[in-house]
Amino acid sequence: MVNFDLAILGGGPGGYVAAIRGAQLGLKTCIIEKDKLGGICLNWGCIPTKALLKNAEVYNTIKNADKYGIKVDKISVDFPANIKRSRDVSNRLSKGIEFLMKKNKITHIYGMGKLTSKTTIETNSSKKKEKVNAKKIIIATGARPKSFPGMEIDGKRVISSKEAMMLNTPPKKMIIIGSGAIGSEFAYYYNEFGTEVHLVEMMDRILPVEDEDVSKEVASNLKKSGIKISLGTKVSQIESLKTKVKVHTEKDDKKEILEGDLALLAVGVTGNIEKIGLENLGITTANGAIKINEFNQTNIQNIYAIGDVSGPPWLAHLASAQGHVAADHAAGHETKPVDYSNIPGCTYCQPQVGSLGMTEAQAKEAGHDVKVGKFSFQASGKAMAVGNTTGFVKLVFDGKYGDLLGAHIVGSEATEL
Repeated sequence: MVNFDLAILGGGPGGYVAAIRGAQLGLKTCIIEKDKLGGICLNWGCIPTKALLKNAEVYNTIKNADKYGIKVDKISVDFPANIKRSRDVSNRLSKGIEFLMKKNKITHIYGMGKLTSKTTIETNSSKKKEKVNAKKIIIATGARPKSFPGMEIDGKRVISSKEAMMLNTPPKKMIIIGSGAIGSEFAYYYNEFGTEVHLVEMMDRILPVEDEDVSKEVASNLKKSGIKISLGTKVSQIESLKTKVKVHTEKDDKKEILEGDLALLAVGVTGNIEKIGLENLGITTANGAIKINEFNQTNIQNIYAIGDVSGPPWLAHLASAQGHVAADHAAGHETKPVDYSNIPGCTYCQPQVGSLGMTEAQAKEAGHDVKVGKFSFQASGKAMAVGNTTGFVKLVFDGKYGDLLGAHIVGSEATEL
């Protein structure tokens, strides 16, 4: 048995940040990960999708180069090279995290980990089994795409975001179920490269967690680009056939079958809470996630949970912030809990979305005397110079005290702003 002060189960943006912070505070630390370090975000999520979306953005700029006084003849796309650039970016960054582990003298144990006691993790790799003893443990096992009975992901005709970023050719027609950040980003991406995209959303608007005005602006622009959007539409079944998919939908008691080459299921994620020993210790879970307190402790005080496995919002930067808090607390270092009221969110479709704090509706529900300030990009000199005046900035204030409650930007470079 190997002894550590701190053991991290999972090497994503929560796990590796927690490991580095723990090591910085003098804890003998190990990180247990069966795949490449960096987790979903770095390997199959945030980073590679941003590379793909940049490819689409560049392609769009070239197609519209004439409005900048530049003539381009015979534009062609090397789609496999498009995918390769994305994978190269992820691989390079994953190696960078491995370097950080070595630099901070963190032991990387390759394999699966399972809690067998409050201080023991049993690891299992293709090469060997071993036991790790740790005074403090942080669970950072992440999450996986949700699927439902009758809508199972098979990786062929019914795919998740992982398969969607590995297609060597754009399909002729793709049906995307779910219009959150993942669904909306892939809708923009594949539409840009010529795929006929149909976006299906159960709620009454796309990007349902964003401010309603923002959702409407994005929907309007996606429609203008040729993307079909069905709102208030439930999916009851997806048939995965040899050469196509059939998506069974229902809206207002009217049933319809949509057909396409592929169906991308983008209806959220569920925490990886199975097969890691939670039931052995009686660690409390709810709705597919581990329950935690303000310092990310579970109901067993020396065991913490961070990131997607601890529930929404499922954001990499939140996982990193939680990892910092959990490591500080585990080391006995004074720390402040994460402020969940001010977590920024970004969506990289076009137009882009950046948001922070309350939406107008949330502010009203909270009882504020709401005042709204709005500025259109059509009146922005910079937007005119860039050549993209779509969008606006919307600020939500408390009218009585003047407090800024929320900020919402939709348009060019909104994520940077």
